[in-house]
Amino acid sequence: MASPWIRALRSVALDVPDLARAEAFYTEVWRLTVSARTEDALYLRGSGPDHHLLSLHAGPCLAVRHASLRARSVEALEAVAAATLAAGGRVLHAPRASKDPAGGLALRIADPHGRVFHIVHGDRLHPSEAGQPVPADQPVRLAHAVFNSHDVAATQRFMEQALGFGLSDRTRIMAFMNCDRDHHTLAIGDTDNDALNHIAFLMPALDDVMRGGGRMSDAGFPIVWGPGRHGPGDNVFNYFVGPFGEVIEYTAEVEQIDETYRAGAPADWTWPPGRTDQWGIGPARPELKVAQRNVLFVPV
Repeated sequence: MASPWIRALRSVALDVPDLARAEAFYTEVWRLTVSARTEDALYLRGSGPDHHLLSLHAGPCLAVRHASLRARSVEALEAVAAATLAAGGRVLHAPRASKDPAGGLALRIADPHGRVFHIVHGDRLHPSEAGQPVPADQPVRLAHAVFNSHDVAATQRFMEQALGFGLSDRTRIMAFMNCDRDHHTLAIGDTDNDALNHIAFLMPALDDVMRGGGRMSDAGFPIVWGPGRHGPGDNVFNYFVGPFGEVIEYTAEVEQIDETYRAGAPADWTWPPGRTDQWGIGPARPELKVAQRNVLFVPV
């Protein structure tokens, strides 16, 4: 099921109306660290090797700039560019030196509904610290990003044709898309809008998801869904609404799959009335659904 072109989700870029407030939250509360900064942007890393997981840019309001995907090779950049045009998308710029601090070569594309993907190869990585324990209660990398779509079939088709993703599972409200071993790297929410649904940060273990929930609650950011364990992906989770209205998730234990995995259909993922995950102990609060439809892509 692996994509021939895309290896992983590296980072997500957001516009925020208050960069200083965003830095305080994402470093002191969410527990990322500053990897680089410019006059009007901040690049934040986790404990893993990715140069950054989240970039925050000064803007008039909260919005999504792009999601960055890591290509498997230089040749994959050209292949994605050609496939994007064939799939009805746009090439915003051909492969060239990336302007962000991670460097490497970058291709930028947009799908037919305006979602922007920054495809990179050869970007900088932080050196691994062999023999050092993984820091507890701190995100390691991004697990996945979920985008809503008013036309899930069209969005799924684009991800399959332009990015080489495959469908790992389909529920009544979501299509889960796979590019490597993680059950899903991108997912598509079946809705009436094209907003950002949420960004999920991978924690080292279940205990870290739970500790993160307590730390966030102490800081005035209550859990809006969780703790729970999803059906597709089998991952544990806690969801929160961030300081500007963005939905962010701590997750762990994401199911690892290979070519033998068979995608499920909605009938395979049903719960008793009132339940939305395997555990059923932390139902979603109303503000979650509101926040999951308000963060749109910057027009291109």
